[in-house]
Amino acid sequence: MASLSQLKFAMATSIFLSAFIFGLFVFVIVYFLQLDVFTGLLVALGGSALFILFQYAVGPAIVAATTRLHYLKPGENPWLESTVKELADKSGLSMPRLAVVPNDTPNAFTFGRSASNATLAVHEGLLRQLNEAEIRGVIAHELGHVKHKDYVVMTVLSALPLIAYIIAQVALRAGAFSSAGRRNNKDNSGVALIIIGVISFAVYIITFLIVMRLSRLREHYADAYSAYVTGQPRELESALAKITYGLSISPKPPEGARAFYIEDPALAKQEVQHIMDKKDEYDLDHNGVLDERELELAMEKESKSTWVQMNSLFATHPPTFKRILLLKEIEQEMSTGNYSNDKMYRHV
Repeated sequence: MASLSQLKFAMATSIFLSAFIFGLFVFVIVYFLQLDVFTGLLVALGGSALFILFQYAVGPAIVAATTRLHYLKPGENPWLESTVKELADKSGLSMPRLAVVPNDTPNAFTFGRSASNATLAVHEGLLRQLNEAEIRGVIAHELGHVKHKDYVVMTVLSALPLIAYIIAQVALRAGAFSSAGRRNNKDNSGVALIIIGVISFAVYIITFLIVMRLSRLREHYADAYSAYVTGQPRELESALAKITYGLSISPKPPEGARAFYIEDPALAKQEVQHIMDKKDEYDLDHNGVLDERELELAMEKESKSTWVQMNSLFATHPPTFKRILLLKEIEQEMSTGNYSNDKMYRHV
């Protein structure tokens, strides 16, 4: 049985593990480059801290610019404003800034530096393809991220694997160039740079896996939050199914910062493609169309495959079926009338 404190513990653990591994990584670099330990650690850790602060400071501006979002003026979309205000008040949150993204795909995301200046952005495709009840479920999910301060933690934490990746690329290329130019020289600096590059890439993979695990966990928590705040888990169940299918047929390539969306476009394409490749197997009545029940069974079977489970380690979001299964468990609990909001995360 999960609780909000367990999510906070998972966040703290992820930050500690990533920082600890990154600290060891910095120490190894200082050792291989034969730098003064104090000076080397100060420069490396100080530079990393500045990079994280820079990403935290400019991240929201970059997201706003790259998504070309349009901030709504008061009264521009009365229904959306009143719905967000109602759910924000129910969540004990400040009213976030509202924005619409000129994108035909059904998606939504939140970003910001704190809960008091968060932005909730919805795609035009979401507003057109989902009904009002489903949009409520999505909005409540995004407010769950604000409530849990997910985007702040993810912005800071995701900087560590990024730094390791940049160092790996620079070190490997510099090492290869140095080794090629000094084959007849006893200078081993090229070899040292290649070793640093390999270690850097290993650190990148490890910290990336830690960040992705936390990213998937926070989606389950936000789904559960939406179910209890709206009191209608089916709203989000239906929304996730439509969003996954809508993203899978989009001709547009996946965009950056996919972890912030309610669903990852790349993952949605993979999920639906694998099912369509086995359409004849899952089309139980052989009518050429996968109905809701057939699609649900297909998603359940696909989610248990070894390939999907291995691939999920690198995914920003859990498989859609697993998210829907969680919501169905909550729905079944609610149907009995024997539930309470103080245990909203018990099914995570």
